[in-house]
Amino acid sequence: MKKIPILTKAEVEEIVKTHPTPFYIYDEKAIRENARRVNKAFSWNKGFREYFAVKATPNPYIMKVLYEEGCGSDCSSMAELILSEVVGIKGQDIMFSSNVTPAEEYKKAAELGAIINLDDITHIDFLKENAGIPETICCRYNPGGVIELSNGIMDNPGDAKYGMTHEQILDAFKQLRDLGAKRFGIHSFLASNTVTNEYYPLLASKLFGLAVEIKEKLGISISFINLSGGVGIPYKPGEEPNDIMAIGDGVRKEYEKILIPAGLTDVAIFTEMGRFMTGPYGELVTQAIHEKHIYKEYIGCDACAANLMRPAMYGAYHHITVLGKEDEPCDHKYDVTGSLCENNDKFAIDRMLPKIDRGDYLTIHDAGAHGFAMGYNYNGRLWSAELMKCVDGSIKEIRRAETLNDYFATFDHTEFASKLIK
Repeated sequence: MKKIPILTKAEVEEIVKTHPTPFYIYDEKAIRENARRVNKAFSWNKGFREYFAVKATPNPYIMKVLYEEGCGSDCSSMAELILSEVVGIKGQDIMFSSNVTPAEEYKKAAELGAIINLDDITHIDFLKENAGIPETICCRYNPGGVIELSNGIMDNPGDAKYGMTHEQILDAFKQLRDLGAKRFGIHSFLASNTVTNEYYPLLASKLFGLAVEIKEKLGISISFINLSGGVGIPYKPGEEPNDIMAIGDGVRKEYEKILIPAGLTDVAIFTEMGRFMTGPYGELVTQAIHEKHIYKEYIGCDACAANLMRPAMYGAYHHITVLGKEDEPCDHKYDVTGSLCENNDKFAIDRMLPKIDRGDYLTIHDAGAHGFAMGYNYNGRLWSAELMKCVDGSIKEIRRAETLNDYFATFDHTEFASKLIK
């Protein structure tokens, strides 16, 4: 399937009059429509809630859009908790799923009334000492081993730092019950960016079985089961996307097969997706500003890995469209690079694209999650602006571009402040 850019060349040429490249652009209409599909896919479960993984796109405007569509927020840090609070998300609309958690973050989560998801059994005493044990509590499960599906190995939870062992989670629920907790949830994250309709149903079957065991051994009825994230997107054209309706139906079948016969008929299903919620609906727009002809052909952009690090960090594929040349033959082979003093600062390697000229605008697709959020300032490169294409087609700035004053701001107490910060 051909990837269609959010913006046309003409739209970009108009935007750059006030917002120079590089910048991120998000499609509000598509994000809203996708959230509605997710809610429809799990509408069979009366307690269903999608808790958007704030880490994927930590922008209050995006969070507000999703909150308006019925999503809560999944937070893992103080900053994400505060972003949720500012947007108006609080109470059990927040799931606080962190690890190696500082005391002040547990205190803030408790202050907001968030559902706290404990990553380790030792955190029970830590939470008790610092914020108290709430009536509603969740524990994160790690089954260990290797997760396999029909299309091969998906991931290796046994090597992951997250969650409790089987024995620990049973002990944890017993301790929490004895400390006064009354409503319990199970959470687990086993694999990242899965592009298969089988993953959530497989995970659900494991967690549903655990819920039945907890009821039988401890007399505790689990109130909610959080499937976390892991539902991915097709980064390459032609890859088959996940079918969220089929995924929701697959979870329903496991629910009816495992939970209902055990008398667990009102367990709420939660999810914590980030990539699936916003990934395809955000793009990085950059301009070709240099070309280089040595042993290979290079196109140099005004964006770099500091703006989108996934290709440099993971070798991840992000599709690239040369705006205005969508229908031209891809008969030129390029490395598309940024300006960092790192040889892995490349958005594409040996990519077949139309002939690119200096001044052309390039859209880097599927950057709406774990894109801007993973930015950094190496070489003193600055974070870009974030823009939203609103439902009515207008363009709204939802984060301004970073300036040199921002970059130098933490020197404000030093003898260099007057020379650096203007």
